[in-house]
Amino acid sequence: MKKIVRFYGLVFLMTLTGLAFISPLSARQGDSYWKDKPFFQDYSIKYSYDDVKKPLKKVRTDRNGKIQVLSTAGLLHPHAGAFLYPGELAVDETYRFMADKAIVDLQVYREQLVYLDEEAVLSNAWAGELFSRHQMPGARMFAAGEDFDFLLAGEGELSYLKDSKRLWRSKISGPILDVKYVPGTDRFWILTPVSLHTFTPETEELKLVFEGTDFTAFDVVASGTKTIIGTSNGYLALNNLSNKTDGGIHRKIPVTEIRTVKEVNGQVWFGTPEGAFSLREDGGYNYYYGKRWLPDNRVVDIAAGPAGSVLVLTEEGLGQIVFTEMTLAEKAEYFEKQVRLRHIRNGFNATLSGMRDGNLSTGYLADSDNDGLWTSMYLAGEVFRHAVTGSDEALQHVRESLDAMERLYTINPVPGFPSRSFERSGHIDVLSDPERWQHASDPEWDWKATTSSDEAIGHVFVFGVIAELIPDEAIRGKAIRLLDELMQHIVDNDWYLIDYDGEPTTWGRWNPEYVNGFATMVGDRKLNSSNIVAMLQTAYHFTRKEIYKEKAYYLMENHGYLENLMRPMEEIGRAEEGSDEWAAMLSESWNHSDDEMYFLGYWGLYRYAFTNELKGMYKEAIVDHWEAERPEKEGLWNIFTAMVSPDNFDLDEAIWYLQEYPLDLIHWTMKNSHRKDIVLIEENFRRQATAEVLPPDELHVRRHNANRFELDGGRDGNQESSAGDIWLLPYWMGRYLHVIR
Repeated sequence: MKKIVRFYGLVFLMTLTGLAFISPLSARQGDSYWKDKPFFQDYSIKYSYDDVKKPLKKVRTDRNGKIQVLSTAGLLHPHAGAFLYPGELAVDETYRFMADKAIVDLQVYREQLVYLDEEAVLSNAWAGELFSRHQMPGARMFAAGEDFDFLLAGEGELSYLKDSKRLWRSKISGPILDVKYVPGTDRFWILTPVSLHTFTPETEELKLVFEGTDFTAFDVVASGTKTIIGTSNGYLALNNLSNKTDGGIHRKIPVTEIRTVKEVNGQVWFGTPEGAFSLREDGGYNYYYGKRWLPDNRVVDIAAGPAGSVLVLTEEGLGQIVFTEMTLAEKAEYFEKQVRLRHIRNGFNATLSGMRDGNLSTGYLADSDNDGLWTSMYLAGEVFRHAVTGSDEALQHVRESLDAMERLYTINPVPGFPSRSFERSGHIDVLSDPERWQHASDPEWDWKATTSSDEAIGHVFVFGVIAELIPDEAIRGKAIRLLDELMQHIVDNDWYLIDYDGEPTTWGRWNPEYVNGFATMVGDRKLNSSNIVAMLQTAYHFTRKEIYKEKAYYLMENHGYLENLMRPMEEIGRAEEGSDEWAAMLSESWNHSDDEMYFLGYWGLYRYAFTNELKGMYKEAIVDHWEAERPEKEGLWNIFTAMVSPDNFDLDEAIWYLQEYPLDLIHWTMKNSHRKDIVLIEENFRRQATAEVLPPDELHVRRHNANRFELDGGRDGNQESSAGDIWLLPYWMGRYLHVIR
């Protein structure tokens, strides 16, 4: 979202055994890098409200940080509530005798809470001396002037009040929607559905300023120089010096039905029936939709909150959007804790699933088809962290997760074959894909078969990273041994992963007959060629077994694997009409899981290349792929590309990804397809839905193998993803490659 908030928020939470050592890219001169500096990270604290038959009306905050909500049943205030742990709106009995007052409006004047009831404008501040009787039975709202003077509004009537004396009154055509006073303008402003008026107390002049239709809400902004008028179909920006609109009605906005308008901390905010959004300096909008941000999407009111936060009152509660000054390093520290507290299952990097409406206490650590892959990615991030910082904690995390990776190989009876996952026995019926699970020789455990190529490339990637960067001989030796066992299994079995039943798994296939059986435009021909060459290079680099080098050259020279992997991305597309069903299925549209497999493989393809000539060719292929991926602004792909092209890898977009990824990794349902500020494009092979990709915090949570142009999705808060693979891997890889410093 490239937040432009300019205020301080709360401080949030908190030599290789003779082989060539490939150093981080820290000595290069003139390369692009990001010097870490604070940015404003937003997150939400939510407070629910169940008594919807007594609607919420308004929210305000006083100079002490006290938040108060006006409902038709009286005054409420937040109870409990913290990030990821919602509170509730409870009856505010702080001033117990306020319960006797039939309060109809709530405002902040001179940073104090002020009320309107059927008798007076009153407050508990100023020793309770403010009690200005208004003698206006139908008063519904008010605004406070320069010196304890007030303009009250009722049904088509205005009354100007000071010290319990009505100094002026007037009728006005139509219902009054809102009244405001703007310091420095010496005027009150009044909005009706068809007109904007001002009232000047000194001259007692009620003046028509602007006319239109379907007005719904307004605020006077930019130090009184501009008025923003919301309508049922867009908003107007009125220049208060010329009384003319700037550019007509604005409808290229997230939602055009405006319910409330409020300037908070220099930003204009809009409330709608489908969330809230704020106007950025660049003319774009930051959109807050769904339970990541709000109790529900039907916005009632917006106001400034404590410590620079923004309060968004909805029909079912209050969302306090907090902006905290934070560096990427501090965000990493938070995510490290998130992973360790809630996402480690038997050493695996796991998802917290089965939650009820985002309640973290109701979740369980779920098994996954890709336990080995997600753990490989988290594990690699921790290796990079240790390489950069020397952290003993990171090294211990490496030990524990590598133990889990090792057991994937030892829990099944097939030498060199990695299981997908393992779990305690007796529960296969409730695990994912129960038909894939097998009993281990140890009666306490079961393991999951049918391992795929994306698991294999993840394993090889992290084993190579460990072997290259971890000096601890026990850890390094284990990674090299597992790498050797896996690759020997693949070589011995004619380029297949052979399961417990003696048959190749569905996806573990690198055999030339399979790979070259696809037409050149089918992605798996290029992908599998690229991956297996990377895997063989990695195995040779760390074991020095000639068989891996020989086999790699055999595939490249005798079966065209080098030509396959060098094929430009623009040639990848749908299979020709008449192709077999398998090829048609694989090429129906771009598979974003393939991107993940390619880029994980690029580490070994480029860094462990047999020759400099090959390295140059691989760089060409990697940059070509990155060029195709640039519209997605995918943080990890940009960081991987920095490995081969340190001066040209979209550094700003990588940082944008890391900064904009939400702290809340709960899978809330998010929706964007209804937005009027996005430009939809025609259906295409790569499934790019919009001209520009939306920020991560406006989309549902997804891993790197998902399409970032998918506008709608989520799981109603029933699971939380780990930051281990989603965020920590690109961050720590960026630190290791010295593109983040």
